[in-house]
Amino acid sequence: MTLGLVGRKVGMTRVFTDDGDSLPVTVLDVSDNRVTQIKSAATDGYSAVQVTFGKRRASRVNKAAAGHLAKAAVEAGHILREFRVAEGELANFKVGGKVGPDIFKVGQKVDVSGMSQGKGFAGVIKRHHFSSNRASHGNSLSTKKPGSTGMAQDPGRVFPGKRMAGHLGAAQRTVQGLEVVRVDAERQLLLVKGSVPGSRGRDIVVRPTTKATRVKGPSPKVAPSKASPGAAKAAPAPAAKAAPAPAAKTAPAPAAKTAPAPAAKGA
Repeated sequence: MTLGLVGRKVGMTRVFTDDGDSLPVTVLDVSDNRVTQIKSAATDGYSAVQVTFGKRRASRVNKAAAGHLAKAAVEAGHILREFRVAEGELANFKVGGKVGPDIFKVGQKVDVSGMSQGKGFAGVIKRHHFSSNRASHGNSLSTKKPGSTGMAQDPGRVFPGKRMAGHLGAAQRTVQGLEVVRVDAERQLLLVKGSVPGSRGRDIVVRPTTKATRVKGPSPKVAPSKASPGAAKAAPAPAAKAAPAPAAKTAPAPAAKTAPAPAAKGA
């Protein structure tokens, strides 16, 4: 399921595993998520579910949003988000119904989006993690300066995109691949491992991760064994072939001695 939830960042704490390890987690309040619209391919060209979170006074809602929410008979919320959902899963939702944190499971990977903390005007060291200049040997009040930014006579200008001092933070950011540590369905809370963008009380959006995760195990290049690991029996070693016996060496037969012929008698 690709449906996500909208909520707010409560803060950070830690939880202990059964082994005694301490895990830093961020607590997300995703209570009272209400379905305001269901879009299908037949009517809208694509399938999606629109949800809202929180409460907003009627005087703070414009007429277009008020009419949209009145048609769905849903109380106005201060944030409205839409999530793409497969066409076959639309039957699991209804307009005006609620969606809880139980759509996520412990150990599942999620992406959390939010507005990062604004830090105002910052220098290059804080904004881009530049290294500081030396603080001695003739350096005069230029420890945290950016250094040279331009060129010589050719081309004689500063290229666009040069990293310089400027506004830091207050931008939409997404942290991918956070693990769900705990799902508190009673209090409508999600606990995810690690930190998420934004200050306490700011709005966040949680959705199943789109980042591929590596599965721990043997390398995919190694073909898995057909037999189970416990029942694998060692194949009998092939019988060694007997080496042919070396041929027996026969001593050469002694040469036959011939008796000398008798000398012929003269007449």
